[in-house]
Amino acid sequence: MRKQDVDYSLYLVTDSTPAILGTKDICQVVEAALKGGVTCVQYRDKKSETGALIGTARKLHAITKKYHVPLLINDRVDVAMAVECEGVHIGQDDMTLATARKSLGQDAIIGVTVSTLEELDTACRGGADYVGIGTVFATPTKDDTKHIIGIEGVQQMLFYLSSSRSKVKSVCIGSINAANASQVMWQSMAKQKTLDGVAVVSAIVAAEDPEAAAKDLARLIKTPPGFAKHVKAEEQYRSAEILELVPEIIRAVHEKKPLSHNMTNLVVQNVAANVALNVGASPIMANYAEEAKDLAGLGGALVVNMGTVTPEGLENYLKAIKAYNEAGQPVVYDPVGAGATEVRRSATKRILGAGYLDVIKGNQSEIVSCTPGGARLQQRGVDSGPPGTDYDVAKLSGAVRDLATLRKNVVVITGTTDYVSNGKTVYAVGNGHEYLGMVTGTGCCLGTTVSAMVAAYPQDKLAATVAGLLHYEIAAELAAERDDVRGPGTFVPAFLDELYHIRMATVQGDLAWLKRANLWVVTTT
Repeated sequence: MRKQDVDYSLYLVTDSTPAILGTKDICQVVEAALKGGVTCVQYRDKKSETGALIGTARKLHAITKKYHVPLLINDRVDVAMAVECEGVHIGQDDMTLATARKSLGQDAIIGVTVSTLEELDTACRGGADYVGIGTVFATPTKDDTKHIIGIEGVQQMLFYLSSSRSKVKSVCIGSINAANASQVMWQSMAKQKTLDGVAVVSAIVAAEDPEAAAKDLARLIKTPPGFAKHVKAEEQYRSAEILELVPEIIRAVHEKKPLSHNMTNLVVQNVAANVALNVGASPIMANYAEEAKDLAGLGGALVVNMGTVTPEGLENYLKAIKAYNEAGQPVVYDPVGAGATEVRRSATKRILGAGYLDVIKGNQSEIVSCTPGGARLQQRGVDSGPPGTDYDVAKLSGAVRDLATLRKNVVVITGTTDYVSNGKTVYAVGNGHEYLGMVTGTGCCLGTTVSAMVAAYPQDKLAATVAGLLHYEIAAELAAERDDVRGPGTFVPAFLDELYHIRMATVQGDLAWLKRANLWVVTTT
């Protein structure tokens, strides 16, 4: 087999420790995995003596040759040479790439573990055949992981490989399993560069039936995840084209009455439920994740509002996101106060890595805190932007576009002017009223409104999000202009009235309210 023809799509890394392998025979596990579809095998054993390593490696090589699959040895060039297998995989603390290449020759396959762009650059320039990118998620199989890079880290490295036109192959590793393999493969793409495969350990080695586990993983890595069914290629609309879709989307909410499942704090629940009812949705306030699977099957959307962060609450968020992703239903994430404390920054990172988020909505600092590396902007409270900082339009539009491109979703930055992007085009919405900022929970309720729109109109979540913004913010303008509104206290019931009036007027064909829409294109890539 020529090394350039190696298939890395399902890359098995063995683990002989009792905690992972149990009482099974490693050779039997590997053969079963090969029958199931494993395409490359790395023999990793950090504890056995050299003689035992060589003995096991010879048995494994005899097996892998039967299936025309390469066997690589972790770290030990001497063992690879003794058994005359196809190559080695080396870590950052192991033998250097240059030394391994000198010992094994140009025909050998040499892979290198990388977790930073500097390490990736060094491996590519040094002549690695492939790189193992990780650690993607925290893993029980290694207790010395230096970096947990998440899907964002994988994307950054793929972007480098694409931009540099490198021919080096790539796999990622770190708690990849049946629950996330499809997501990782689909969401990791950057600049049209995709992973060449995923590396798995316990998902196969610890499985009761390694062949079945491998077969399932081989299928999953070639299958888009359920939540991708309504993810469209980046659309580029003129603002007038989006406005033409707004009535259709509002009527869809009215007709379908989609479920809006809100996971939010007690302060917001009442007003959020009323907002959902008046835009035409069916609200449920359910913070217990064990209900999420059943609720996700009802065809609605999930709103994760990070108003109150507790360990129990965070675990509920993660489980609910997983349930809605598996059902292929939309998730709207509001990273409330994401930059305020280390606890919130950590929670945001976990939620971003938990699955696919169809819409991310937040203020300036909240959205910036969701970008790779997370700008460490200190917030004073859930309603604040960066203190003393006045972001200009270019920075705001760049932040929203870049995050949307990275996440393959829709991102909204709220403020005096709202910015919305799907990664292709940035739109601005200039509607709304200052009273919205004087009533607790109105920002959270915007997420509820957007959830109703994307649930009812999942085929175009960009247009649905814009429709939600316009419905919500024009209702605020109309309410504030009423004679019976004298301030924030009288504004809230009037606002609920106007949400209802806009919906019913639209259903009846009266679109006079939509003439107030202040929507324009900021930039297009």
